[in-house]
Amino acid sequence: MADDEAHRVVEAAWQAGIRFFDTAPLYGHGLAEQRLGAVLRAKPREEFVLATKVGRLLRADAPPEPGQAYKGVPPVNPTYDFSYDGVMRSVEESLARLGLDRVDVLHIHDPDEHFEDALAGAYRALDRLRAEGTIRAVGAGMNQAEMLVRFAREADFDCFLLAGRYTLLDRTGAAELLPLCVEKSIAIIAGGVFNSGILANPRPGTTFNYQQAPPELVDRALRMQEICARHGVELKAAAIQFPLRHPAVASVLTGCRSVREVEENVRMFQAPIPSSLWDELDA
Repeated sequence: MADDEAHRVVEAAWQAGIRFFDTAPLYGHGLAEQRLGAVLRAKPREEFVLATKVGRLLRADAPPEPGQAYKGVPPVNPTYDFSYDGVMRSVEESLARLGLDRVDVLHIHDPDEHFEDALAGAYRALDRLRAEGTIRAVGAGMNQAEMLVRFAREADFDCFLLAGRYTLLDRTGAAELLPLCVEKSIAIIAGGVFNSGILANPRPGTTFNYQQAPPELVDRALRMQEICARHGVELKAAAIQFPLRHPAVASVLTGCRSVREVEENVRMFQAPIPSSLWDELDA
């Protein structure tokens, strides 16, 4: 999308009352931070909460990352770096792209194959920034619950961005992670509430976890859609509101690429849902 369209999306979110924004160096290889910062720089800094991520540096000499399909992005590629020094460089570079003097939350971004480095390097850097008052919260953002459980047990985290693992279709996070987070007062930011597409538009060929959804999951999503319809509720509304039913979940995070999507998500979030629908979906 064009810069001005991206700016309109952020402005529409602001006008809708949204005050928590999440980004990362990886998204658009720096473009997401630039575009978000371009709008938020004009807003009162004390009125919004901003999260970005560490663990990937953007470098011109890095090879393309397999599986990334961003178009029209700067001529750089991400390279993993969960070291103490790498994280400190990442924060400086993010602030430069954002054009802001601080962020509130820093997440260790997808350290799936790098647990030891993330704990010994990235976490140590973020813990120092928090102790100095440079940031307000230390987090980790992942598409899995198991490693977040390890982080919760071995270090002092304030929040986790859990993507796609506590949804209507995938409740993996509820088994161990969410109860542990309640116990340790770690806030869960629930992302990926549509499981990359299937809960927004269940049909053959749709995606789940960024891959083509297997037929059995499509069937389950279609059954959920039928149940919602009987209660006069859209499936999207149930999907976007579902995570906040758990006491560990502090916020629901959605990705919007148009003003229409921002407005639709707000409408879905505000739609009334009877308790009888939750009972039937849980069953």
